[in-house]
Amino acid sequence: MLSRKLLPKNVTNVIKGFACQCRNYSQNETLKKTCLYDYHVKNGGKMVPFAGWSMPVQYTEGISESHLHVRSAAGLFDVSHMLQTRVTGRDGVAFIESMIVGDVGGLRDNQGTLSVFTNERGGILDDLIVSKTEEGYLYVVSNAGCADKDYNNMQTQAEQCRKKGMDVNVEIISNGLLALQGPSMSSVLQEGVDFDLNKLPFMTNKMATVFGIPECRVTRCGYTGEDGVEISVRPDRAVDLAQALTGSSKAKVMLIGLGARDTLRLEAGLCLYGSDIDETTTPVEGSLTWTIGKRRREEANFPGASVILKQIKEKPQRRRVGFISSGAPARGHTKIYDESGSSLIGELTSGCPSPSLKENVSMGYVKTAFTKNGTKVKFEVRKKMIDAVVSKMPFVPSNYFSPK
Repeated sequence: MLSRKLLPKNVTNVIKGFACQCRNYSQNETLKKTCLYDYHVKNGGKMVPFAGWSMPVQYTEGISESHLHVRSAAGLFDVSHMLQTRVTGRDGVAFIESMIVGDVGGLRDNQGTLSVFTNERGGILDDLIVSKTEEGYLYVVSNAGCADKDYNNMQTQAEQCRKKGMDVNVEIISNGLLALQGPSMSSVLQEGVDFDLNKLPFMTNKMATVFGIPECRVTRCGYTGEDGVEISVRPDRAVDLAQALTGSSKAKVMLIGLGARDTLRLEAGLCLYGSDIDETTTPVEGSLTWTIGKRRREEANFPGASVILKQIKEKPQRRRVGFISSGAPARGHTKIYDESGSSLIGELTSGCPSPSLKENVSMGYVKTAFTKNGTKVKFEVRKKMIDAVVSKMPFVPSNYFSPK
């Protein structure tokens, strides 16, 4: 593992952006390693602690070059540190819906949805993707930083459900997870699968053989705003899959680290749990009201429903919005003031220079009266006031795939 003192300044700044994921790390803690750890080191990955794991923050190409390559071609991310679980039993849907705001019952087989675990105060315990599968179980992916919390909560709730006579079980899927992202993804992956990727829309999944590796779950999703897939693969075949993808003759596939993953998701307007959303923010405040299914709103039977539904009706006191600013980059915890600079109206949660736009982008929470796009505000950066404007997210157009 590299000392932060040996890392370039831009990498150190990225690590600061991940502070929420690293705050519980101590030098005496043994970091976990993904099934691709040796592969990262062999290929020049700079390894840093992240959510209890040793993960690559960047490779030799650097963060900006890696970022732009994903936007123009394709990049491969190791996301094996994330928690993958399988929910089985005839009452699996009722079980998962007792913990989240999403309408899982309304999904078709092999379709998924982004949702959030909530507490009784309406706060977000974590964000996750839940997918129905034609194999008859739910496939759930949630954040590495919340893995222990999520799994314990799911097991506790499953036990309570079983005491009521419900049939449900939760088990960890100990697979690797690789994300191939970018406009060249389809041409790279198509030569390694025996089904037409044009028939796999955004947020759908399929169990398949990928480059000769059986029982891979391919889900069309990602964390970059580009067309992409996440591939769940047996850990002993993860390196084989990574080599097949990066060795493609169809397009250059670069290995991408956490640094570019963060700048890509920020340009895409996507939240980082622990920074942009947490147990003190509701889905409504976090501009994630769209994750709450119509049927779930009518039934009002998810944790924190009374708080969340009241906010939908009456509007919350604050809300997450995007900003574009000039001058020095503004990052998390930057104070936000009104245009005059005299009244404090909120705080940033994430921010970075945008490699694609060549200007500074950020997101944060402001009082609801200041959430309209085009609203001029001030950031306090290094004891100086700089100009910023509330801007629509995503900052760059999303390129999620849907059949024509």
